[in-house]
Amino acid sequence: MLLIDAFERVQGLEGWLRERFLPKLPVGALVVMAGRVPPDMMWTADLGWAEALRVMPLRDLGPADAAALLEARGVADELRAPLLAFAGGHPLALSLGAAVVTKDREASSRWTPAQDVVATLLDQLVGEVPSPAHRHALEVCAHAYVTTEDLLREVLPEDAAALFAWLRRLPFVESSPRGLFPHDVVREVLEADLRWRDPRGYADMHRRINACLADRIRDAGDADVLGAVGSLFYLHRGVGSTAQFHSWRGDGEVYEDAFRPQDAEALVRMAAEVENDESAAAVAFWTGRQPEAFRLYRRTETGELVGFCSWLRLYEPSQEESAADPITATAWANARAIAPLRPGEHLAVGRTWVHEEYRGMSPVMDLIQWRAVGYCLRADRMAWSFMAMRSDDPMRDYLRHYDMHDIGEHAWLGGTEYALFAHDWRAAPVPAWLDRLDRLLLAGPHQEPAAAGGPPLAVLSREEFADAVRTALRHLARPAKLAASPLTRTRVVTEHPSPTPPRP
Repeated sequence: MLLIDAFERVQGLEGWLRERFLPKLPVGALVVMAGRVPPDMMWTADLGWAEALRVMPLRDLGPADAAALLEARGVADELRAPLLAFAGGHPLALSLGAAVVTKDREASSRWTPAQDVVATLLDQLVGEVPSPAHRHALEVCAHAYVTTEDLLREVLPEDAAALFAWLRRLPFVESSPRGLFPHDVVREVLEADLRWRDPRGYADMHRRINACLADRIRDAGDADVLGAVGSLFYLHRGVGSTAQFHSWRGDGEVYEDAFRPQDAEALVRMAAEVENDESAAAVAFWTGRQPEAFRLYRRTETGELVGFCSWLRLYEPSQEESAADPITATAWANARAIAPLRPGEHLAVGRTWVHEEYRGMSPVMDLIQWRAVGYCLRADRMAWSFMAMRSDDPMRDYLRHYDMHDIGEHAWLGGTEYALFAHDWRAAPVPAWLDRLDRLLLAGPHQEPAAAGGPPLAVLSREEFADAVRTALRHLARPAKLAASPLTRTRVVTEHPSPTPPRP
């Protein structure tokens, strides 16, 4: 047996080995060449070698094998979860992390790799890169869910095509229909290194990618919204409990489908199964009244319906709708009590129905969350969004993290109580909502985020607005009074600031 390890370091000898050296070995000799670069196409183009060659990609250890490795290395039970979260199934990362935590008496369930561990893994997994631009391209690839050439161009306008071509040839970068992505542990060490080494550079890179993805969400066609929102959420995967309610692993396992009239019976039946008859009656009512509000989620292999959601768009209260669905009646009551709608505005009410096995973290809930956020970020003149949640829903605390709060009265549908998690998009519009997520991310997992740029926006009725204008006109010569006016906190002022007056 002949074993050649780290063959990428002598890759230039590949042709010589194939054409001259290996053919001279005795019959029956076994040759194993391990490297980070796959063999070139000439091996399979040659019929003789095509029959003798076997290429075996080495994948990560499975969850059971990774846990067994940590157990064999003497890692305490409470330390295995953070180690697995960091290293996944990568044997080198697991072994290095195990060697560190078993000697660290202060290690806890909140363990994160120290910089010496990160540096060692960077050297072993990534090595030297040709230039700072190539390093930046790697960092973009690590931060984004998937990297495309146009995303790379937004962050690194120079030589984006060449850098993308370089990325796709790296042994630890894989391709998917949506773009490129690195191995999990490579992603983690690149992220950790940049955040520690250059916090400002990390923040600047994040904001560029975040702005690009936010623009994509606004401009995307309906079929592309889910992917755009999923990519945006992935930037914030380490914030709060986001990782607990996103699987990130079910790409292709389920798909979103549009509602068709023949689906109504199946939706009503599922609503009765997962909730109650009153919920089923509300679904029957709304599928006839707002069929476009419904999205269905099916298993790719079988087409089986495993969940559905609705986002109802409501412009004015209706006795018929309130009688058919107490949840919408409660949403209207809460909006009127806190900050009523103004002419031309609407409120939206979101509902979710899924089979028990898909509740919590699942590919189905990934898509439902992304559809909900996509609706909120793209809606025109939406005043309030309300998400109806049952008391046993595990996502209730998670929604608070995204500035959606249980305010006002609860609704009852049959014998089930629903809290309405609300957000006033006039007081905290989309840019402020996205900025809040950025501040949470950039503050780090155990720090308080930086303060927002200003107080929440004022939501004034027509009468309140007119009164504020009359008061401001009376105080035109008194800057302090004008500064205290509620008009300064309205969107008409904050989104269209006046230019700085010229100096006399």
